[in-house]
Amino acid sequence: MNTAMLLQMAAEAGVGRFALTSAGRHYAAAELLAAAGGAAERIRASGCRFVSLLDVSSAATPVALFGAAMAGVPYAPLNYRLPAEQIRALIARLDSLYLIADADNCAAHRGDPGIGEALTSAQFLEEALAHQDPEPVWPDDPGVAVQLFTSGTTGPPKAAILRHEHLMSYILGSVEFMSAAEDEATLVSVPPYHIAGISALLSSIYAVRRIVQLADFSAPAWLDLVEREAVTSAFVVPTMLARIVEELEAGSGSWDVRTLRAIAYGGGHMPVSVIEQALNLFPGVDFTNAYGLTETSSTITLLGPQDHRRAVASGDPETRRRLGSVGQALPSVEIEVRDAAGEALAPGQRGEIFVRGPQVSGEYRERSAVDSDGWFPTRDTGHLDADGYLHLAGRADDVIVRGGENISPAEIEDVLLTHPAVVDAAAVAMASEQWGEAVGVAVVLKSGASATADALRDLVRGRLRSSRVPEAVRFVDELPYNETGKLLRRSIKGWFA
Repeated sequence: MNTAMLLQMAAEAGVGRFALTSAGRHYAAAELLAAAGGAAERIRASGCRFVSLLDVSSAATPVALFGAAMAGVPYAPLNYRLPAEQIRALIARLDSLYLIADADNCAAHRGDPGIGEALTSAQFLEEALAHQDPEPVWPDDPGVAVQLFTSGTTGPPKAAILRHEHLMSYILGSVEFMSAAEDEATLVSVPPYHIAGISALLSSIYAVRRIVQLADFSAPAWLDLVEREAVTSAFVVPTMLARIVEELEAGSGSWDVRTLRAIAYGGGHMPVSVIEQALNLFPGVDFTNAYGLTETSSTITLLGPQDHRRAVASGDPETRRRLGSVGQALPSVEIEVRDAAGEALAPGQRGEIFVRGPQVSGEYRERSAVDSDGWFPTRDTGHLDADGYLHLAGRADDVIVRGGENISPAEIEDVLLTHPAVVDAAAVAMASEQWGEAVGVAVVLKSGASATADALRDLVRGRLRSSRVPEAVRFVDELPYNETGKLLRRSIKGWFA
């Protein structure tokens, strides 16, 4: 089944509803379907092997995604924040590319080797919207739907392959068709080259829920749009939610966000202190933590609204700890935690997380990482508790091994963030003659606040074992994040080399 059929179903069922609000203009699903059909004709005629969007989110985003699907050509959006030479390298890896870009990038890369055709997003959208034939033409073999370059926080980006069958398995298994009420609107502020941005488009189109796009995130802009468009739900990465919380607590503006009913978050580690603040600031909002990877077509576990409320209200330490978990596996997904020898571990034991299910691709352009039994190694570490709640410890490469003891950076960071002067913190491994590795922490203090290294060490010592106490503390103005909110630990490790 082709992913563009989701748009066709929405167009046929959602008469009278808007599917998209972008830059103040509303689009019906039928209008987007006809535009995608027009885009597909031009993509097919170009003979290009890939369709890439190199721009912020706009109405061109869903038209390019669904147009590529109708044309039977993989959609391979690119990170517009990368330096020109890195973009050029990705274009060369794709080759034979139908490029849709903002005016500056279109001019800069039009002549690059590998570009078959290049046009601006505005030109692409105008030509596609002029197409009046709403009847789509479907390719014989759906094949590859999306090729995404991973964020590359620990090395060069890998080209992850998602086939139509993987994306459709995720959508059909987690979203009910036309389940959204007529007044529902979801705010999408994650970039279009991220799997969360793609899955948000697909799931909202299938639910017939209006999508409201925010091209460039800032907390005030996000809050303005919630109020102006009567947004009912949103997806944010942890750094975005932290900024929203800061903005509201600073009291620098007055926003009416009473229409908000649900906020989902994911894409990185969410400090418990931040989600606790958010729950207090949005008492009537349902919060959901969604954990997934590019290679798994987005979400594989969920910590739902009732899980959040039970954890906050509970006096049981194990139940409260679940607020820092990513919840339980989706019904169609299996999760195992394994040791270094590949043996499944019992609840409570930490190891590498493996996943399998119909939505799991685990495929790269060069190879497949899925074993003969369908299991994909996520390279994330963590443990399952007795009730199947998954607790992440971090990337396998990020674990600090001190004297043979594995230490999760997240447990130290969560403690540091409880200090009233600390706004951000990161723990990394640093070389140690005595222990092999020791803990180094980089800390960002709130404006006008102060704290000493010894005070932070005492805080960690009082909450955790002595092995977690930082050997070195470095105060910095800000921590390095990539464009999707992932902490760049390899850069921080360089500070302690």
